[in-house]
Amino acid sequence: FTGTAFGSAAIWQYESLKSRVQTYFEEARADWMDKMRPQKRGDFRKQVNNWWNNLTEGQRTVTGIIAANVFVFCLWRLPGMRRIMFTYFTSNPSSRALCSPMLLSTFSHFSLFHMAANMYVLWSFSSSIVSLLGCEQFIAVYLSAGVISTFVSYVAKMATGRFEPSLGA
Repeated sequence: FTGTAFGSAAIWQYESLKSRVQTYFEEARADWMDKMRPQKRGDFRKQVNNWWNNLTEGQRTVTGIIAANVFVFCLWRLPGMRRIMFTYFTSNPSSRALCSPMLLSTFSHFSLFHMAANMYVLWSFSSSIVSLLGCEQFIAVYLSAGVISTFVSYVAKMATGRFEPSLGA
């Protein structure tokens, strides 16, 4: 999984750089069209755009991860989703589904305080780590760390004979 994550991140990084170079040259040619484009309407939309544009690249990257974590947290609150959540969003070495929960449980939190603390820490160091690694490599590190830590959890559970499900990485 880690090899695939970093290989995909390298390809994504290359394509992103290529796209940015192409966009730069296209924008240089099309500067005169900026005056012809209609202005965006709506005060709320402008505020969201201003907020988004004022974020660092790291904060924009982590926003997606935080949104995924919040979405999964909300799914835990729906009674009809409990069975699916226990099957795919908790890790347990004695479960029928072993591989997908290794990744999906990385986004799973049952306690609001636990999720809020984790997301705050992720948000606080996101700018520096993304500027160091780039957003593509950061996402590869994040996903790989989640899968590897779940694997270590599997090994520890097998060694101790405890097979209860767990959440998170």
